Amino acid sequence: MEEIVNETVTIDEIKRFERNYNAELARGKVPAKVQFEYGWCLVRSPYTNDIKKGNILMEELLHGGSQEIKRDCLFYLGVGHFRLKNYTKALEFVKGLLQMEPNNHQAKDLEQVIKRKMNKDGLVGIAMIGGAAVVVGGIVAAGMALAKGK
Repeated sequence: MEEIVNETVTIDEIKRFERNYNAELARGKVPAKVQFEYGWCLVRSPYTNDIKKGNILMEELLHGGSQEIKRDCLFYLGVGHFRLKNYTKALEFVKGLLQMEPNNHQAKDLEQVIKRKMNKDGLVGIAMIGGAAVVVGGIVAAGMALAKGK
């Protein structure tokens, strides 16, 4: 599962899917499959703005696509928000998928990856706060020692 959340696409791949999407858009209506493929590509981009745009395209498909498209969109919205470090939102989408398909192994694996990252970041955050408190405490103690010495 780690490879899916860390996988990126090339600029050439993004341009190819973008051309397909824009050609359909120029015709007046983008088929769900084309929109999904472009969103899927953008979610795997190395660029934050592309990932955000991919998430928007995926969210649009949630409101009118087939069950299969909705399932895939929920999964890749989980991936996209994970890549943007929106772990809570990523987890919401994965849980939505698990409500549809409780035995979906990919969704269960993604849920575990997200939870591990949330726990790791939580511990890192606590360690940073603790480290900052030690530094501030050291500065205060040094200031008090200097003040006493005068």
